[in-house]
Amino acid sequence: MARPTSASIHTDALRHNLAQARTRAPHSRVMAVVKADGYGHGLERVARALEGADAFGVAALSDADRLRAAGLSQPIVLLSGFDEADDLPQLRRLGVETVVHHHSQIEMLEQAADGEPIRCWLKIDTGMHRLGFAPEQVREAYARLSALAGVAGNIVLMNHFASSDEFDKPQTRAQLQAFAESTAGLDGARSLANSAAVLGWPDAHADWIRPGGALYGISVVEGTTGADFGLRPAMTLSTRLIAVNRVRRGERIGYAATWECPEDMNVGVAAIGYGDGYPRAAPSGTPVLVGGQAAQVIGRVSMDLMTIDLRGIPDARVGDPVLLWGPELPVERIAEVSGTIGYELTCSITRRVRFVES
Repeated sequence: MARPTSASIHTDALRHNLAQARTRAPHSRVMAVVKADGYGHGLERVARALEGADAFGVAALSDADRLRAAGLSQPIVLLSGFDEADDLPQLRRLGVETVVHHHSQIEMLEQAADGEPIRCWLKIDTGMHRLGFAPEQVREAYARLSALAGVAGNIVLMNHFASSDEFDKPQTRAQLQAFAESTAGLDGARSLANSAAVLGWPDAHADWIRPGGALYGISVVEGTTGADFGLRPAMTLSTRLIAVNRVRRGERIGYAATWECPEDMNVGVAAIGYGDGYPRAAPSGTPVLVGGQAAQVIGRVSMDLMTIDLRGIPDARVGDPVLLWGPELPVERIAEVSGTIGYELTCSITRRVRFVES
């Protein structure tokens, strides 16, 4: 019998969330960010559902290759940029645009053999301090790119926000100002807004928005879920009970015996664990739904299994469905108690989980 653990991907939710992004930024083009295998939802599946996007953003050339092999013809942008000169022929072959964030990349473009011009997105470090040219370096980098026959003339200017999930954070306003000052007078479309900025910083929408997690119905704004912004979760993770055991008061559950039964009680065992991508860090008390009814994880999550307190569900039986997250139980709730974000949870689903498109 096949392992009963599955991830249902709701393509209608993906399309709904794309429409919500367009509604929030009606004058912007949309780059759908599909990196990390479509945030764990399946790259090709997600891209086909989001065919209405104006472009796709990926983090690896291999992802661009997969999109082209799947027949997707939209512009594709390599968000972390190319790593070596040998990547340039591949960019041209696939028709992929690239972020340029470092002087070494400009040098590679300057030394490259002639070929079809590559469209470049010039990344400016306005305060994230990860990738990008410092504001005082922007004009020199722009001029060098503009002088190259191998670079398409319509350079896009972009940055990335560090704290846009905090809607009252002064850092985002400071980054907006730094971007405006460092790019003043330069031709080219602008791209600033990630998912959180699409939701909470309309001044950042500019010519291109780059939603990622929001397309999958996930919020990273503390204390909220995607539903609070009109988004729909695109993944339901579920399994089934494979055992219901009667355990005596005082007995301890699972590895390291971290949870003690306060009374004689039924304990369910569900076929899911960190080997499937469910977080081992999920503590006792993490919510699950058994047959649609509220229950809680007890004891440590193990590689293949978890244990569940069934005291509130006396009729629970082997074979009953167990919902780990989905429309009825937001992934953000699981992430919050596990000390992470919903993005990490969906990206962590492993290959042994069966994916079903719905």
